[in-house]
Amino acid sequence: MPDFDSLPLWHTLLHGLVLLLAVAGLVATLLPLLRQTAWWIRVFDFPRLQIVGVLLVVMLGGVALGWHALPGYYGLGLLLALAAAVVYQLFRIVPYTPLVKKQVGDSTLKDGKRHLSLVMMNVLQFNKQGSKALQVLQQADADIIMAVETDQWWYEQLKPLEETHPHTCHEPLDNTYGLLFFSRLKLDSCDIKYLLDDDVPSLHARVQLADGRTWVQVYGLHPKPPAPAESKTSTKRDAELLLVGKAIDKKDEPTIVFGDMNDVAWSHTSELFRRVSGLMDPRVGRGLLPTFHAEHYLLRWPLDHVFVSAHFKVDDMERLPYVGSDHFPIYIKLSYEPHDKEEQEENCEEADADDHAEATEKIQEGFEEEEEEEAEEAANPGEKKELTT
Repeated sequence: MPDFDSLPLWHTLLHGLVLLLAVAGLVATLLPLLRQTAWWIRVFDFPRLQIVGVLLVVMLGGVALGWHALPGYYGLGLLLALAAAVVYQLFRIVPYTPLVKKQVGDSTLKDGKRHLSLVMMNVLQFNKQGSKALQVLQQADADIIMAVETDQWWYEQLKPLEETHPHTCHEPLDNTYGLLFFSRLKLDSCDIKYLLDDDVPSLHARVQLADGRTWVQVYGLHPKPPAPAESKTSTKRDAELLLVGKAIDKKDEPTIVFGDMNDVAWSHTSELFRRVSGLMDPRVGRGLLPTFHAEHYLLRWPLDHVFVSAHFKVDDMERLPYVGSDHFPIYIKLSYEPHDKEEQEENCEEADADDHAEATEKIQEGFEEEEEEEAEEAANPGEKKELTT
C-alpha cells in the first residue's frame, strides 16, 4: 500500500475511499457464503449486480491510482481479489440472462385450451392507486391473478375482477400479508393455510385448465423477508419455501409455485428449493426481469417468482407496468406440454441426500423459531407486532 504520509491530502483521501469500497465489496461478496440466517448476512444475497458495479468501479480506480505497480504486490493482490469477486458474482447472475440455455423451453402448442396465464402483483398495502392496478390487471387478462399486501380496501378496489374471474379465494389482512386470488378457471379446491407464521397466509389450490381434463396444483406464497422490521433471520422464510418444496417432491403432477418470495432466484435457498421440489425457473436463460424496487432504477432485483414443473413450457413472460407499488407485477403464459416432460426434466437440478437433509433441518429450525416467538409473545402480552411494509 502507498505511503500515505508522503501523498497530498486529496490523494490520500482518494486512496482511502477506494480502499474502503474495495473492502466493502469483498465483504459483501464473502458474507453470503456463510450459511447463516441473520438478516444482515442474507441481505447481501440480493444486490449481486449492484456489487459487481461497485467492484468494477473500484478496480478501475485502483488501476488509475497505480495499485498494480506498488512494491510488495499488495495492490496487485487486492486487484486480483476484486477480479475474482467479480467473476464469482457474475457466475451467480449469468444463468438468469439470455447467455445460457433456457431451463424451461419455449411453447410449441397452439391449443389455447391447454394454456394458462397468471399475474403476480404485490400492490404495496399503503399504495392508494387502486384504479391503476385494476387497469393493469384487466389489460393483462390473465387466467389467474394473485395480489398480495392486500387489505379490505384493496379487496374493494379489485373486486370488479370477480365479474370475469368468478372463482376466488381471499384472505385480506391489514398486516401487509393479506392475499386475494382470482381465477377465470374452475377450482377443485382452494385453501388458505398458515404454514409457519400465524399472520402470514399462503394459497393452495387446484385449477382446471380450459380443456376440462387437466388439473394443476397451484401454490401462492409471500413469506416474511429477512429485515430488521420484519424478521431478524431468514429461517422462517426459508422453511416455508422448503415445506412446499418437500410436499411437491412427493407428487408427480402439473405444479406451479408463484408469489413474492422475498428472496432472489440465485440465493442458496431458492436453488435448494428447486432441487428439492424438482421445479424449474422460467427466468433461467430468459432474463432477470427485476420486480423490486420499482421506484429505484439502480436498486432492483427479482423478488417475485414463478416456478413450474416440467409439464409446462413458456409462451410469454414479461414485467407489467408500474402500479404505484414498490414491486412491478409479473406476467407469465404457460402451455401444458406433458409429451415433452422427460426431455425437460433433463434441465432440472436433482437433489441429493445432503439437500434433503438440509431442507429437513431448515424446516425444523423454522418451527423452532416460531415456537420461540410464540413463547416470547405469551410472556409479553402487552407488546404488539408493528405494522410494516
